[in-house]
Amino acid sequence: MSAASGGESIENASVQEEKSATGYSWYVLGVLVVVYILNFIDRQIVSILVVDIQAHFGLDNAQIGFLGGAAFGVFYALFGIPLGRLADNWNRTRLLSIGLTLWSAMTVISGLAKNGAQLGLARMGVGIGEATASPSAYSLISDYFPKRQRATALAIYSSGLYLGGGVSLFIGASIKESWNLAYPAGGPLGLVGWQAAFLAVGVPGLLVALWVLSLREPARGVMDDTPVAMSPTPFRDFLHDLSTIVPPFTLIGAARRSMSALALNLFAAGALGAFAWLMIGLTGNIPQWSAVAVGFYAVFSWATNLRARDPATFRLIWGTPAFLCTSLGYGLVALASYGLALWTAPYAEKVLKLPPQQLAFWLGALAALSGFLGVILGGRLADYLRTRNPAGRILVIMIGVLGPIIPIWIAFTTTSGVIFYAMNFLAGALGSSALGAAAATTQDLVLPRMRGTATAVFFLATTLIGLGFGPYMVGQIADLTGTMVDGKIVGDLRTGILSLIGVAPVAMALLVYAYRSVPHAEATLLARAREAGEPV
Repeated sequence: MSAASGGESIENASVQEEKSATGYSWYVLGVLVVVYILNFIDRQIVSILVVDIQAHFGLDNAQIGFLGGAAFGVFYALFGIPLGRLADNWNRTRLLSIGLTLWSAMTVISGLAKNGAQLGLARMGVGIGEATASPSAYSLISDYFPKRQRATALAIYSSGLYLGGGVSLFIGASIKESWNLAYPAGGPLGLVGWQAAFLAVGVPGLLVALWVLSLREPARGVMDDTPVAMSPTPFRDFLHDLSTIVPPFTLIGAARRSMSALALNLFAAGALGAFAWLMIGLTGNIPQWSAVAVGFYAVFSWATNLRARDPATFRLIWGTPAFLCTSLGYGLVALASYGLALWTAPYAEKVLKLPPQQLAFWLGALAALSGFLGVILGGRLADYLRTRNPAGRILVIMIGVLGPIIPIWIAFTTTSGVIFYAMNFLAGALGSSALGAAAATTQDLVLPRMRGTATAVFFLATTLIGLGFGPYMVGQIADLTGTMVDGKIVGDLRTGILSLIGVAPVAMALLVYAYRSVPHAEATLLARAREAGEPV
């Protein structure tokens, strides 16, 4: 069997070398980049509005960290699981259009919030809608681009992250300041500047959703010459998957499998509940740790159910250490990136006393440029290194871990605005270089029919870990190391942000293991899928 598998791999590789992306492939990629730009405008605009939201609702740094992190990230990660499976079995362009409509509408609703709880619920809705984006887009890109161009294509798509995140600062600051100048006592419906900013960025997405509907749905697996059998009942499967992540339906699903599965599920629920209770006692933050516990419990329930229903997909994702270490290693890069994304602008405004519009322009422009350059050049470098070494892409992820450390330290210890901007640019370029490499590696470790699910699991690491913990970690440490002034906590944002450097050793350990295991995992992909019952 090993000889046959090796022959198939050589034959497939030679065929893939002859394939190239068409002009329409690049057009589709351009539309997907626009969607991802809107995705991150709606997601990251919170950063430049933090100071106003805090003042409006009287929230501390840890509470803001929850709103900018776990409130969005947990629901984004969890709904990415069933939506990723739906992307594997249904029309991806339709799914993406529906998701874009939902998250744009919820961004508009964010601007109508009357308190922190309502804003939190709206951000959860944004997370659910945006969970359709990358599973659909990654799967589409993998069917429009051959393997040898895939990291570059995914890197170009990922540039929307940085372009959208950067533009969001400038747009948010401009709209907020203009609205407050025009309506100092509140405008129509009593809305103030930060609320108007949410409304202004949410509406365009409703129009772009119609554009997405016009895209053609490609045949699955064509670029890899691998036949794909999709489920004939995608929505029934979606509802089933949804039931596996929503308590208490998770218990019913476990009981249907076996009593031992139910016992294991209850044990996991109890252990995570105890962990949440302990952390709530230590920090006093009920929403953050409740969301985290529910999130990890839901992932556990879904993964154990996947193991019973689709052993081949489970084997190639959860049963492949190379996949998990790549995802978790990049997830810690994302933890630092998301922490910086939320808190850099408030830090510059509060600590360095930089004018909001000036810092929004420079931070936004430099973030967009550095992210775009970093992710594109990183993707190209990752594709080049892969031609020399099956694990070459992992080296680029390591650059994303180690490269930003010194620039971050300098940026958040200097008192010079110029040095602050320059070091943020350098940190952004180096950190963003890792994304295309990580995404392409995880896509290469699964079969074409599994790519939506693989993307959802990859984004579990980047959101449930990165977004769920990064912004909150900075806020909580800032509050713990801050001081009380007039009965209110004045957080030490510098210490909070610098604490992000502490995740680098863990990330490197994971990536070193991935570097050693990826070549074997790719070489045995078809064999392991067959052993798990996949008809390939």
